[in-house]
This record gives sequence, structure tokens and C-alpha cells, in this order.
Amino acid sequence: MTIWQVILSIIFPPLAVISRGCGSFLIVLLLTAAGWVPGVIAALIILNKQ
Repeated sequence: MTIWQVILSIIFPPLAVISRGCGSFLIVLLLTAAGWVPGVIAALIILNKQ
């Protein structure tokens, strides 16, 4: 996880996880639509997994 991915996940979480696949993108997009904080947390968790 690079610093740019962290910054992008704070600004717009779905865009940060687009490289992880369509499923991750959709999950983070739905969580971001439900609330910004759950989307950021989900994006950081997905980016942290190797």
C-alpha cells in the first residue's frame, strides 16, 4: 500500500480499490454511498490485504 493509495482512499475510496477487481470496487462504492467513513475503512482494509 503506497501513500498515494492511502490518500486516494481518503478522498475517493472506490477509485483507490479499482485495481483489486470489480467486486471490491462495488463493495466500496456501496459503502461509500451509505456513508463516507465506512467506504474509507473498507478501502483501507482491502488495500492492506496482500
